[in-house]
Amino acid sequence: MKKAAAISALGALAQDTRLDIFRLLVQKGPAGVAAGEIGERLGQPLPTLSFHLNQLRFAGLVTSRRESRSIIYSANFDAITGLIAYLTENCCGGQRECCIPAATQKRIRRVSL
Repeated sequence: MKKAAAISALGALAQDTRLDIFRLLVQKGPAGVAAGEIGERLGQPLPTLSFHLNQLRFAGLVTSRRESRSIIYSANFDAITGLIAYLTENCCGGQRECCIPAATQKRIRRVSL
C-alpha cells in the first residue's frame, strides 16, 4: 500500500459515522448489507448515509454491488488488511511476536499447551 492510500483510508475512518458504518460492514462479512438496512441500524437518513458510503468507497474501504433494487455494501477486507500491514510493516524492531494482538496470543498459548 502506498502512503497516499493509507492516508485516504485513515482519513475516511476518522469520522464517527463512517467508522460505525465500516465496523457494521466488517461484522456482516463478505455478504454485505443493503444501504437501507445500514441507514436503519445507524439511524442515518439516506442522503447522509450515501455521502459517508461514497467517502468510504473512494478510500477503497468499501465495495458496492446492485442486487435487484438494492445496493449492497461490503467491507473491502483486502484494503483493510493492506492498511494494517502498512501500519505495522516495521513494527517492534523486527520482533513480530510483539505485534500479535492479545486475543490471538491467548489462542496461541491455549493451542500450544
